[in-house]
Amino acid sequence: MKRLYTFFAAMLSCASIFSQEALKSTEEEYYDFLSLQGLVERPTLGYRTLSDSEWTLTEEAKTADENVWKNNSLGSKWTAYEPAQKTDNFFTRGIDQSVKVKIYGPEWFNSYNTAAPYGQNDGALWQGKGYNTSFTAGARLEAYGLEATFKPQLSFSQNREFDYIKPNYPSVDENNNFTIYNGKADTYGYYGVQYIDAPQRFGDKAFFTYDWGDTEIRYTWHNLTAGIGTQTIWLGPAKINPILHSNNAPSYPKIDFGLRKTKIGYLGEIEGRIWYGRLSESQYFDNDSTNDTNLITGMTANWKPFNFANLYFGGNIVSVEKWTGSLKQAITSLNPKNYGSASSRNSWDADKRLSFSIDYIIDKAGFEAYLEWGKNDHPRSIRDFFHYPYHTAAYTAGIVKTINFRKDFVGKILFEISNFESSNNYGRILPWTTSFFVHDQITQGYTNNGQWLGAGIGTGGRSQYLSFTLYYPKGNSSIFFQRQNPDLDYTWFVSDNSRMLSLLSFGITTQYYFNTNMNVFLELTGMCQTSEFIEHFQNEDKFKQEYIFNQNIKLGLKYNL
Repeated sequence: MKRLYTFFAAMLSCASIFSQEALKSTEEEYYDFLSLQGLVERPTLGYRTLSDSEWTLTEEAKTADENVWKNNSLGSKWTAYEPAQKTDNFFTRGIDQSVKVKIYGPEWFNSYNTAAPYGQNDGALWQGKGYNTSFTAGARLEAYGLEATFKPQLSFSQNREFDYIKPNYPSVDENNNFTIYNGKADTYGYYGVQYIDAPQRFGDKAFFTYDWGDTEIRYTWHNLTAGIGTQTIWLGPAKINPILHSNNAPSYPKIDFGLRKTKIGYLGEIEGRIWYGRLSESQYFDNDSTNDTNLITGMTANWKPFNFANLYFGGNIVSVEKWTGSLKQAITSLNPKNYGSASSRNSWDADKRLSFSIDYIIDKAGFEAYLEWGKNDHPRSIRDFFHYPYHTAAYTAGIVKTINFRKDFVGKILFEISNFESSNNYGRILPWTTSFFVHDQITQGYTNNGQWLGAGIGTGGRSQYLSFTLYYPKGNSSIFFQRQNPDLDYTWFVSDNSRMLSLLSFGITTQYYFNTNMNVFLELTGMCQTSEFIEHFQNEDKFKQEYIFNQNIKLGLKYNL
């Protein structure tokens, strides 16, 4: 016991200033806030996972006045073993020869919706009407280039009944034959264009979900890295609604390889990654067991020029195809010419999306401006792009500004707008309908287990988000306002009786550190959903409005070692 005590005491005494943080966690959000003030350098250029998000605080930053949480524990990585003399050769110079350990959590999240589902960027958790909760904890071990992370998520949703729009799934086809979309999809499915595996309600019962979350095994030599696991990816600079990938949906198994952020002399810094994953259909879609899985392939490249210290450029392409298990399919999946169409319908038809981003930070002014622009049905040639630049395009743009009020009190303003609505020439002029996260090749749409892989607001909609956050030594407090149109493509394309939906949200949030290790999170949000539509009654059209008032309460507890 004495030796064990000595061992742990040594670990605690060797806590480092390096720390990997989960996406959108309290810790990652705070480190990103410090990066706007020039106190810490961002560990990635545009591709983020838990393993890649390693923040390094300098000794000066640890004691700076702007580092208002310097006395709070944000979690530490401990050195469990350090060799007295390190081996020095070509291979060993590319790895860390020590053994390090990090503990995550435990973290307990709770929410309650009084009238309708509400919530996003929460992993596998489905925040339906009623009580919802999730629990996560884990650990990370690093040794001689090997990185092993275990951080699953267990969640529960009460999933109470509520009124929702009739799903847009036919019971019979044009020949009056029963289709594969009978049953659960007709009852709980999506209301928008085509057929999307995005249920409005996940069945009629409460349910538990186990998700592997940020679990992964990885090996890194210098900055070359390869891994296998389920860690969630965040692409681009957006804070709320990234276009192509977020942590909104459940995790999925994937392999990846590439180059972590690397300096290349006068050219600046580069970063690149390719990944292959397997997406799954929810149990509330169709009755065809042969199409339950899809292949997702992604590629990202990011660049930070040498002469522009805080300017970031990024490019991403993501392809989704029907799963065949073919090695050739995986190898050719990112080929721009491997492109499906309604007329070619073979098992390798690919649904591709791309995005480009630019992010600029002026740390001396505490200012950031960013833009991500993306396309579904992306152009096969430069000619197509210049002829139809707005065809199936989407964007997310935002600005962030810090404000120093006085010592240990620093504010942050965030404004982000997103638009995923289809352009006028798609559906209103052309003889077919679609939406940004939907295409005819993949009937499930751009989803995994029934939740959106990209922006949590979903397809075809718009969002404007404004918040102010004040950081102080014992925590932070914020107010926010958001206006959404959940799916405008549904409004224009589905039928004459479609509803025009809008959602207004106003909330306040407080996070408080009881002591250096324990913090509590509380959020109160009020929402008003307005539904406007034309109702036919006794040969007369009447304009109607319906309102749903929802209150959302969130409570979280977290302990950091």
